[in-house]
Amino acid sequence: MLNMESVEKIAPVMSAYGRFPVTIVKGKGCYVWDDAGKKYLDFTSGIAVCALGHVPDAVEEVLKKQLDTLWHCSNLFHIASQEKLAGMLTKLTCCDQVFFCNSGAEANEGAIKLARRYAHLIKGKDNGHIVTFNHSFHGRTMATLTATAQEKIQNGFGPLMPGFRYLPYNSDEAIQALKEDDDCIAVMLEMVQGEGGVIPADPSWIKALADVCKEKGMLLMVDEVQTGIGRTGTLFAYQQYGIEPDVVTAAKALGSGIPIGAFMAKKHVSQVMTPGTHGSTFGGNPFATTAGVATLEAFEKQHVLEHCEKSAAYLNGKLIELKAKYPGLIKDVRGKGLLIGVETTFPAIDAVNQLREEQNVLILTAGKNVLRILPPLVVTNSEIDHFIKALGEVLNKQ
Repeated sequence: MLNMESVEKIAPVMSAYGRFPVTIVKGKGCYVWDDAGKKYLDFTSGIAVCALGHVPDAVEEVLKKQLDTLWHCSNLFHIASQEKLAGMLTKLTCCDQVFFCNSGAEANEGAIKLARRYAHLIKGKDNGHIVTFNHSFHGRTMATLTATAQEKIQNGFGPLMPGFRYLPYNSDEAIQALKEDDDCIAVMLEMVQGEGGVIPADPSWIKALADVCKEKGMLLMVDEVQTGIGRTGTLFAYQQYGIEPDVVTAAKALGSGIPIGAFMAKKHVSQVMTPGTHGSTFGGNPFATTAGVATLEAFEKQHVLEHCEKSAAYLNGKLIELKAKYPGLIKDVRGKGLLIGVETTFPAIDAVNQLREEQNVLILTAGKNVLRILPPLVVTNSEIDHFIKALGEVLNKQ
């Protein structure tokens, strides 16, 4: 228990984050600057948010106009940019309708509510559970941290919400367990477990999972908060697996840094969300959805997905060369698109700190021994070369 009497001076911001000793004040493209004027190559993208780079011109121009027009009006009125963005998303996915919120956690919370209401109204089940997978990450609200099958995320927040069951990811054991589970109403998963170590889903396992969900009448819900909006080389990662989920969630890169989230569903599921069943004061406001529209339009005009595919192949090839050069330091290179994990034999945070302090390069971890590499999708080969050279110099010192 924290003894408040022993705290002589306390910062006004709660200490919920383990922050790096850097204050970022400016960003443009693949670079950010701190308050001392130091320039960093940013291969974090604000944790997969700034897919078009920091302050992309196409989105900035549109948002400056929107600032002079309308910021907020509430969802009691029709919002043109919200309806336009929903139309774009339904055209680009297998979903029919969209609900807008403010974050990935809210999107996943909404998906959980949607699954439970669908089970109640359509399946006549009020006591069913949702299956998620070990080492997943779905958010920090009470429902989503319960869905997150990681003890370190849940520790200290009990009692957790009922109605969840955890199974091993990428395993035949999970498929067999679902075949025998008559109380499961939905399965929720990431196509690449980001926080869990950058672990891609196995294609044959996903097919088996989708088949058992269809056979048993379970909803298949895909959390694309980190993988969505082009991060893996397609707009959504599920599109590389030949499946059609019933529910898809998104956030992060959808607004190019402006807070926005969304959960999308096929019509047979979304029909249960009638007036009064869910809401969000700020969700889908004119400013955020204008950012979303501008982001998707920039993706198309700038051929971002095609560029991402080429850049990912180039970066992955360079990382595999480093693995061959440093077999005692790098165990694995994995991921999809520009969501890449490098598994190390030493504490990953050591490399993260050395890259920042000595090379002016920013990356993240995904567990104790995985470097998480998330450059903007518009990254150039020269910027990739810069990163590879910096990482090589750090590896030389291990």
